[in-house]
Amino acid sequence: MAAELTTHVLDTSQEGPAEGVTVTLQRLDADGNAETIADGTTNDDGRLNEPLLTPEEMEAGTYQLLFEVGEYYRQRSSESTFLETVPVRFVIDDASEHYHVPLLLSPGSYTTYRGS
Repeated sequence: MAAELTTHVLDTSQEGPAEGVTVTLQRLDADGNAETIADGTTNDDGRLNEPLLTPEEMEAGTYQLLFEVGEYYRQRSSESTFLETVPVRFVIDDASEHYHVPLLLSPGSYTTYRGS
């Protein structure tokens, strides 16, 4: 598998992919300052159409993904959501590896892990 960064959002309350979640990737410098380097919106499979980082863009460092889940839930129902933006901060320590960061989502909680 190519060295790249990908994500996938599943809505456990709907038992399927979360379409329409805005995702922003930021790189953090040594002082913790964030620079936005990529963004996108999940498709009908809960994935972005392109990797957040391609093999050429992969480099070691600290990153964070921001998932705009509050807007996602407001667009789908009148049900309120406890979560607004879900931040996931992680480290790429080997830029030759594939990094996949899934988000399992519900209106009041989330889980993430390093996927394959």
